[in-house]
Amino acid sequence: MARRFHAFRSQPGSRRTRHNRVVSRATEARISTLAILLALLAGWNLNAWLWPETTMVPSAAAPTAWSDPWAVSRQQRQLLEAQEGPPAPIAATGSAASAPGRGGSFRFASCAGGARYTCVVDGDTFWLEGQKIRVADIDTPEISSPRCDAEFQLGQRAKQRMQQLLNAGPIALEPADRATDRYGRALFRVTRNGTSLGETLVGEGLAVWYGGGKPNWC
Repeated sequence: MARRFHAFRSQPGSRRTRHNRVVSRATEARISTLAILLALLAGWNLNAWLWPETTMVPSAAAPTAWSDPWAVSRQQRQLLEAQEGPPAPIAATGSAASAPGRGGSFRFASCAGGARYTCVVDGDTFWLEGQKIRVADIDTPEISSPRCDAEFQLGQRAKQRMQQLLNAGPIALEPADRATDRYGRALFRVTRNGTSLGETLVGEGLAVWYGGGKPNWC
């Protein structure tokens, strides 16, 4: 009788225990399901977090050691020379060559933009009182259309040296075998005490004698 009463008293507790176990298992199942969903969501975005998409930008070409900003100017000059051909020699006549001993002391600036009156363009070209003059007996490196940076730098040195020589004292302009070149510049030998200023530039490696061919200043 006591054993049956004890069994009867223990049955409600057993039912509660089983109920709690069922609830616990259901809760664990929900938590597991939620954990799986979170893991799937995290895995889906993992690549985006670790390796975000980037826009590929083509790399710029490596800069060259020397870019030629005077290429167009040089091509135009070559085209002009090809169209005109070699200049025909003409007699040294006209106002530019009318006075073989024309000259004196002048103050030469460095030519810049705007009006040019008495200034130096480069090592073999300058303006004198509004007249453009080409030194007839030398060639110097180009500044307006150089073939390389080395020629441009050497041309700047030749320009500065010619400016120094022109400002060093009285000069004389001696007419060449023709009055003008193909560009309309008056041609003169520039001398001081009978010595050509061009000879100084040739001796310093900043010019060559005209007619000997254009050297490779590069």
